[in-house]
Amino acid sequence: MKNKTTAAWLAFIAGPLGLHRFYLYGKSDLIGWLLPIPTALGIFGIERVTQNGVDDMLSWILIPMLGFTFAGCALTAIVYGLTSSTKWNIRFNPGGKQDATAGTTNWLTIGAVITALLIGTTVLMASITFSIQRYFEFQVEDVRSISR
Repeated sequence: MKNKTTAAWLAFIAGPLGLHRFYLYGKSDLIGWLLPIPTALGIFGIERVTQNGVDDMLSWILIPMLGFTFAGCALTAIVYGLTSSTKWNIRFNPGGKQDATAGTTNWLTIGAVITALLIGTTVLMASITFSIQRYFEFQVEDVRSISR
């Protein structure tokens, strides 16, 4: 039986590594294996910033990948947590009863939804802001180099 609360917390905490996908769909899930790629690229972008400074153009492309992946996994946690128990059990526990306890919502599920909403929204807005800021700073530098 696949527990909704466990899936929501896995999506929020370890979603960028694909663990929630492996929990729900098994080790053969392609998306679960692909999720660590943008996560690793984002971490590589952070490493480039620490080594090369904030003017490294590749880092401002790579860092938002981590943020958007994390925000997407937080959204997945919210969707899992807000799914009705009947729909959850039909989709992820097809051999069990439609009113099985694995699909019920409890306070831990609500905690996962609230935490994912707060932190996921913050990460998403920070990623968008970082991307737009770096883009416009790059444009300003480009105009300055042309005007010289």
